Amino acid sequence: MSHLQVVAGAGPVGWTVAEQLAAQGHRVRVLTRSGSGPEGPGIERLRVDATDPEAVASALVDEDGLPTDAVYMCVHGSAYRADVWARELPVAERVVLDAAANLSEKTVVVFPESLYSYSEPDRVMTEDSPREADTGKRGVRRQLLAARAAHRAPTVSVVASDFFGPRALSAMAGERMVPTVLAGRKVRVLGSADLPHSFTYVPDLAAAMIAAAGEPAVWNTVIHAPTGQAVTQREIATAFARAAGLPAPAVGTIPSWLLRAGGVVNRDMKELAEMLYQFTAPFVMDSTRTEQVLDLSPTPLDEAAAATVAWWRARG
Repeated sequence: MSHLQVVAGAGPVGWTVAEQLAAQGHRVRVLTRSGSGPEGPGIERLRVDATDPEAVASALVDEDGLPTDAVYMCVHGSAYRADVWARELPVAERVVLDAAANLSEKTVVVFPESLYSYSEPDRVMTEDSPREADTGKRGVRRQLLAARAAHRAPTVSVVASDFFGPRALSAMAGERMVPTVLAGRKVRVLGSADLPHSFTYVPDLAAAMIAAAGEPAVWNTVIHAPTGQAVTQREIATAFARAAGLPAPAVGTIPSWLLRAGGVVNRDMKELAEMLYQFTAPFVMDSTRTEQVLDLSPTPLDEAAAATVAWWRARG
């Protein structure tokens, strides 16, 4: 890769991708509606709406008119709701894909992706597992993957499981867990506290996205971010406590029936209840193939937990 790298979105993934690219010496342009994002040498922040074709096309070229090598499309929906995703995400992704394809056949668009579209989650999920889910948020993710595959722009979708790590706020192992552990309070989790569940460290996802952009052999495929051995929700909470020098926390569960009942009258609870299947049975992904192809490996849990705790403590 050469001069300009473009990151659309500055959530935990976009922010981390931008920081890692800049640390590697790339020029990085971060696009958000607000002009937010990381600051530092080599990073430029622009106010750009990802649904504005003209603004996006302009942002993908440098001052000399040369196209970016890669666009990291990290824009997410404005709410955790299937109808919002269906309304917002296909439009934004199509605008970015069109802009990249119109610039150069060598400008790849890299997406972070979830396991939501996987239709046999009761089995260990690999890159070859079926992705045929067709309802709710899961169905939206399947449709997005299909649209990327059908587009003429080269793409890579890098699948991760539940996030944890710096800036991963809206995550089961984020603001719902880490501050509670640090406060010495009882942690309450969805489903079971003692079933294996894959968690992906955000910096590992970002590193895989960057590596995939520079490896044409994985373009136009779906790959898996390096993800460590599945652990239980109790075990990851205990890892955070250990990193903080605290005793293992008490861990309880939120009854599934309560969440489903609440979903009858509360839209947010309904959207959360849709994902209960991930926590009431083993939910495990395998990233062995991608690790071998990209020569990457997941960060050890204790190391990742220590960095996560340090970020939360610095945040106050």
